[in-house]
Amino acid sequence: MTYSASTSQAPSPALICIAHLRWDFVFQRPQHLMTRAAQTRSVYYVEEPIFGDQGDTMALRKDQSGVTVCTPHVTQGLSADESQARTAKLLQGLVRNEGLTEYVLWVYSPMELPITAGLSPALTVYDCMDELANFRYAPPELLTRETELFRRADLVFTGGHRLWEAKRHKHSRAFPFPSSVDVPHFAAARTVKAEPEDQAGLPGPRLGFYGVLDERFDAALMSELAERRPDWTFVLLGPVVKVSREELPQASNVHYLGQKGYGDLPAYLSGWDVALLPFARNDATEFISPTKTPEYLAAGVPVVSTAIHDVVRPYGEAQLLEIAHDAQGFETAIQKLLDARGTAQATERQSRADAHLSQLSWDKTWQGMEDRMAEAAAERTTLVVEAADD
Repeated sequence: MTYSASTSQAPSPALICIAHLRWDFVFQRPQHLMTRAAQTRSVYYVEEPIFGDQGDTMALRKDQSGVTVCTPHVTQGLSADESQARTAKLLQGLVRNEGLTEYVLWVYSPMELPITAGLSPALTVYDCMDELANFRYAPPELLTRETELFRRADLVFTGGHRLWEAKRHKHSRAFPFPSSVDVPHFAAARTVKAEPEDQAGLPGPRLGFYGVLDERFDAALMSELAERRPDWTFVLLGPVVKVSREELPQASNVHYLGQKGYGDLPAYLSGWDVALLPFARNDATEFISPTKTPEYLAAGVPVVSTAIHDVVRPYGEAQLLEIAHDAQGFETAIQKLLDARGTAQATERQSRADAHLSQLSWDKTWQGMEDRMAEAAAERTTLVVEAADD
């Protein structure tokens, strides 16, 4: 096996990523990691199929990051098993047509494990970024397929420490890699001169949130908070998924500005007085490690969050942000941060946050993953040699 970490001069094998998120959806963990992987290797990001009447084909397009986005187009009206079997053939064709003789298989969704039938990866990695089985509408067979993925995987990475605690007993080589941050990207919010037009006219103080609006978003908390403080403006950015618009807050001081590109987020953050993490406490949020936590802080915006495990530790325990448990607690915490604007206390807290963030980067996260992969590959090579000697 010729696998090598990015610090080596030898080329690294290609990487085939089996994804559960569209490449052009919210820019988050998979996109951060795969764009960095593409700096030293060929990366194929395989999306879930699009179903139609055009026959079975694999559409390829090269993203500006260097990642090749692969979208299977599969005939509609088939059973789930048949659709995945056809996707598997398309994936085998991709490997053959691209001349991939050695590659890493990187899996996000255990549900898509059947499409990897017929592949022979040099290394299999399960990057478990969420406890998908706890999400709304999760299929019942997901856990069975995850068990099989644990059996096949050489490495398991988790998106946070709480998730690692839940998974570490299922695999001997499980490592936590919590959400990281591109500090320079978000720190640009501190020097933005002009806000986006759709936000610039909204009155202050402004309290903001960006991210997917789904069952993890505490709509009841936000509704009560908006009602308690009609003099505050709430700005919500992001797509609405798996919930209806009617389930979300409807108050006149709550403004939905839609999904924004990753590059646009610092400009929106520049106009917020406080950033919010109003996550519900439910099965879907038990294991999350919100990427936006360090992003908010890097932008220089004070933060209030519910008591999500991977937010409380380390951010809450280090007093880098405020933790609140209900609408009244959020109101009190937000008012505290608003009153502290421009004070030495606020400056000191931001300095401590900056010191913490200086230890984080997606580059460091990817390098840590590369190191673990190199170790696992070396171990596999040793086992093969020992088996041959026997």
